[in-house]
Amino acid sequence: MAGNQTSFDADVESHLEAPMRCMGLYVAAASLICTAAIAADTAHGFWRKRYWFPSRYFALNATSLTLLAVAVKLPMDLTTRMYAVTDRLAKVSSLVFISTAMANFLPSLGSMSDNDVLMNVTALSILIVTVTVNVTIQVIQIHAYINARVAFPEEILAIGCMLLMLVMFASTALMIPSTKTYLEKKYHDMHKTATNEEMLDTGRSCNMKLRGLIKKYWVMAETSSPQFVIARSVTCTTSGVVSLIIAAVLLEVEIRMAMRVDIFNQSVSSYDWSTKWVLISQTIGVLLGTVAPPSRWFVAINCRSRNEGYSKTSIRDAFFTVEGYWTQKMVEWRQSSLSVRIRHRTSRKLMHHLRGIFLKLCIFLQHAVVLSSKLLLFVSVCVTIPVVSCIGYVGKLKRRKGISSEYSTADPDSDIGRYVLLLEGEVKLSTKSLDNILNEVDSVIRKGKKRKPTNLSILVNRSCNWNGVTEFDSRRIPRLHSQEVVPYCWSLPIVTLTSIALALPNVEKRKSEQLMKSVTEGISYVKLIDETLDKKGCLENIRTAADVVWVRVEMYHKWQDRDLRETSLTGENADEILRQLCDRAEKTVVEFLREERDCLMKNPLNWPAHVIAANSMYRIGRTMLLSQGGKSDETDDRVFEHLSVTIADVLAACLTNLGRVITIKCHRNAIEEREESVRNAALLLGETEEIIAHLHQRELPFSDADQTASIEEWRAIIEQGNKVNIETGASEYREEIVDIKVEV
Repeated sequence: MAGNQTSFDADVESHLEAPMRCMGLYVAAASLICTAAIAADTAHGFWRKRYWFPSRYFALNATSLTLLAVAVKLPMDLTTRMYAVTDRLAKVSSLVFISTAMANFLPSLGSMSDNDVLMNVTALSILIVTVTVNVTIQVIQIHAYINARVAFPEEILAIGCMLLMLVMFASTALMIPSTKTYLEKKYHDMHKTATNEEMLDTGRSCNMKLRGLIKKYWVMAETSSPQFVIARSVTCTTSGVVSLIIAAVLLEVEIRMAMRVDIFNQSVSSYDWSTKWVLISQTIGVLLGTVAPPSRWFVAINCRSRNEGYSKTSIRDAFFTVEGYWTQKMVEWRQSSLSVRIRHRTSRKLMHHLRGIFLKLCIFLQHAVVLSSKLLLFVSVCVTIPVVSCIGYVGKLKRRKGISSEYSTADPDSDIGRYVLLLEGEVKLSTKSLDNILNEVDSVIRKGKKRKPTNLSILVNRSCNWNGVTEFDSRRIPRLHSQEVVPYCWSLPIVTLTSIALALPNVEKRKSEQLMKSVTEGISYVKLIDETLDKKGCLENIRTAADVVWVRVEMYHKWQDRDLRETSLTGENADEILRQLCDRAEKTVVEFLREERDCLMKNPLNWPAHVIAANSMYRIGRTMLLSQGGKSDETDDRVFEHLSVTIADVLAACLTNLGRVITIKCHRNAIEEREESVRNAALLLGETEEIIAHLHQRELPFSDADQTASIEEWRAIIEQGNKVNIETGASEYREEIVDIKVEV
């Protein structure tokens, strides 16, 4: 009976342990996903020549923490027997892997808000402490067999490095708010300088001014990037040293064990052969992850080793002084009042005193961490100065002989180095690093040139004047409602005019397709201009209506469920098509106004998208019918050409705002968005450089550039100018009549 029970228990246990192999593969898969993200960040850093390797794909967030929690499943397993070589190495590799991962995504703290930093670092701390506690429990429970425990010293060292990495995280997190505030102030000061220089710069062309402006803001955005600031910090460079050491420890123990046994086939745990894949995947992850962190350390050494003229004072300031931003936040907390309301004064005083003691201890520990990191960097610089000096000397000789190209791409007339934003105590950015930043600007602009909108340029060149801006909608057309006129954004008349043009019969297919290509290329810029210049969002519903119309026209060749191709086939001529579209649009607006009882709908800006689009079609279509005046000799081709020129006029007027949009995109208030915003501005300049140059040569109907933002302002100014011209002409005509009468 006992034998049967034992057999039954063994059978149940074997069934329960069967899925453990799948769990091991799950751990390996999670490790490979992290490894792939690390590899992507590394490749991106090399491709962009950002040797500080920003965390773009592998950052500290809920996803990465979940993956890491899965990846360290083996060290947290307290019940499974794992004493064979493969099992033990898999445990050690998991501990090393999480340390390497932490070193890689340390710069990602800069891209977070203060609350996100607090939450993510807290979550990471819980994970690290949990792993440490589990390993400690295992060590305590089997302390009698420690001598027989394979790779035990390496395991303890990995735990120590993991905790040290957590200390670096906490130290870095504490200095982020202060550095952001400091760099914000410097950025705004340099922004004022750049703006003043732009106003005084009248000798260069518009495109050259925009290029210079982008370079200034690019340098400011890159050097003040929170991720770059963290990557330059001494705590980040220390994490690079730690990751290098712990990776070497893992490789040493694996090589040492491989010389004795087959390390991939020595597993007796329930995970069985799957521990081999965990070991392989995490070893690969450690190897790839030991590229970026040590590179940040090497870059820091290189910058400081090339900084000539170190004096005793400068050495003390650079390596043995803790800057204020490291402890500023804790000092502010210590000096501020309690956030918790306590009624009794004695209790409140006691709590304030205890908090002060705790924060004083934290400040002391922060000083110790920073000074230790600086001391490590100082030793590294002292050791490597001869090597770096030799490399620098050889590089100078090569440049003199013309073997290597000059790095400097900066404009010699502008001191672009003034726009490098550094923290207190930071060494000057190397010339090569600055030139790499400027080279990237030129690279992005060249990339934009390869994507320039050729079809859009052809259409814009057809515009000879600005008449189309006012002629597409006549004030003589009666309104369908008693409220104020529905304003236009730039994109709404363009998509409406294009819809009408595509609906016209008896037009060559080639011409319609060419117009469609041109407007498709231009509408993305028009939308960008609308969105950027409508700062208050007053025309959001109008922009939405234009977007809804364009999606239907571009994707399905329809205007509000009416197939434009069928319309062009069933209609006899342009006049009939226009009447059909106008009648349908008028019916849509009238029915909406008759049935709608919501008081908010009294304001046309609150109308639904399809009603705003219908109102636009009604007014533009009626205006075209009015301009034709019932002429029967107007061919469809002539109407199509007139529409194309009108679209070209509106597009050209809209695109005069490109320079302003590029300038606005250069300057972003949110520090986390600046880098990407300036990149988009450089890309936009490359794409539209020719269009900007062409439009800059044309004479605008007004002298104040601020009036070009809105199409309604354009229409009002042009109409006012036409009215003045008419009155002036009439006055001159009357004077001529008087002169003739006098002579008679």
